[in-house]
Amino acid sequence: MPSIPNSGRILVVDHEDVIRELISSMLTSAGYQCVPASSGYEAESLLSSSEDFELMLSGPAELHEMVSFKQLEERCPDMPLVVVVTATQNIAAVLASVPQGPYDYLLKPFEREQLLATVRRALEYRRLKLGNRALQANLESLVEARTDQLQTVMANLERSYDITLEAFGDALAAKDEGHSKCVTAFSIALARAMGLPYEQIRLIARGAFLHDLGKLAIPDAILRKPSGLTPDELVLIRQSPYRGYQMVKKIPFLADAAEIVYSHCERFDGTGYPRGLRGEEIPLGARVVAVTRTLDAITSNRPYRAAQSLQYAREEIESWWGRQFDPEVVKVFLEMPENIWVDLRKEIGART
Repeated sequence: MPSIPNSGRILVVDHEDVIRELISSMLTSAGYQCVPASSGYEAESLLSSSEDFELMLSGPAELHEMVSFKQLEERCPDMPLVVVVTATQNIAAVLASVPQGPYDYLLKPFEREQLLATVRRALEYRRLKLGNRALQANLESLVEARTDQLQTVMANLERSYDITLEAFGDALAAKDEGHSKCVTAFSIALARAMGLPYEQIRLIARGAFLHDLGKLAIPDAILRKPSGLTPDELVLIRQSPYRGYQMVKKIPFLADAAEIVYSHCERFDGTGYPRGLRGEEIPLGARVVAVTRTLDAITSNRPYRAAQSLQYAREEIESWWGRQFDPEVVKVFLEMPENIWVDLRKEIGART
């Protein structure tokens, strides 16, 4: 069965003229192009030239004449190697002495069809190897293109997220007069002081911004009531974290932030609402917001009282250490300079 002629060349290396010429003749008659070399030194010179070879057939002695197997492998990484050995040689020892490992071996004496079959397998192996490399390169190019597309999509998605948050912010602004913005800024500062990673800080910022969303369902007459609340009104207020959670959790990118909305009124000792969570059952973001919302509430004017000083707020928060608030969060809060909170409030233009 004749082989398909090859555009490249087969390097045939052997000290013995008869063997070298016999192999070259058999391959040439089958349509292959052969380049003979009488030694490893000559073969190495040919391999160092600009000529490309698809396959090399060589005896073990000729291979060992080459200066560096490693350099051969680096120069011709895709060229299969077939070692031609005699029946009297220890085949395993010969093959083990070839560091880069031959693709196959041919045992002397051999028939023409044995030679051609071995060569066909080796060239097919090379073709598949090159094809796989091209496929990998195409896949990498495709992945890179898809990654660029994904980044564009994600950037657009992030923008849609921002628009969604802005819409919520507009709805809250009429209710809380800047409370959510202050709590967000305070929470970011506190989370940074705690050394939290960027992604977690961003999550906490979203939860802080939306923590009072459930109060949109509560009448202003109750929220702005200057006197004490009735039992029924208190029930409505205590339902607000759950109502906010129900609204936020439906938006996939806010699913984690929804847990902060749900849990920001929980207390570290388990006496909070709506679920009575305690300690680390409460999401860390909610434990941060619990401190910052209290800080803003105490230092802001309320319908039932005037704003208190930062020093008073710090003392009040410290007094609830381990009861309402996470001790570790309070510890970091108390270590932060007071001017941070003043500067943040001025920066966002919030009311006092």
